[in-house]
Order: sequence, then structure tokens, then C-alpha cells
Amino acid sequence: MGSYSLFLKKSAERDLRKIPQTDLQRIIQRIKELAATPRPSSSEKLAGQDSYRIRQGDYRTVYTVDDDRQLIEIVKIGHRREIYR
Repeated sequence: MGSYSLFLKKSAERDLRKIPQTDLQRIIQRIKELAATPRPSSSEKLAGQDSYRIRQGDYRTVYTVDDDRQLIEIVKIGHRREIYR
């Protein structure tokens, strides 16, 4: 399996700006790891959607995977109590 491309939606870019600097680097590292492994064992498929989520501390990253185009689209990033609203 080849490497996937990463794409951040504008809303996800805005979400990243709100995250404290102490957590930001770890979240970015987890997102970069998705390029090599789009569905790591720690990811979960969201019910009723074609989206997945990964955890990094108290933060969640919601993303979609397009295997045909080998593209991962980061949809939303946020604190666990706010991400699914």
C-alpha cells in the first residue's frame, strides 16, 4: 500500500488554531501518521457515517478515507466534549 495524501478542510485548519500549543504538535504528528496507515488499529469508524476518528489525549480528529484517490481528508479537530456536536 502506498502513501496517502493529506488534505485539511478550511474548518479543520481553523480548529487547529484553537488548540493549545502543548497538544498541537502531538495532534499534527498523529495526522501525519495517517498518510502511511489510514486506518490504524486505534481508529474507530463513526456510526452512520463514512468517517473515522483517532484520539490524541482529550482531542479527536475526524477524517474520511478515499482509497481510489489515496486521499485522507481531515474534516474536524476538537476537544472530545465538543467534536461530535
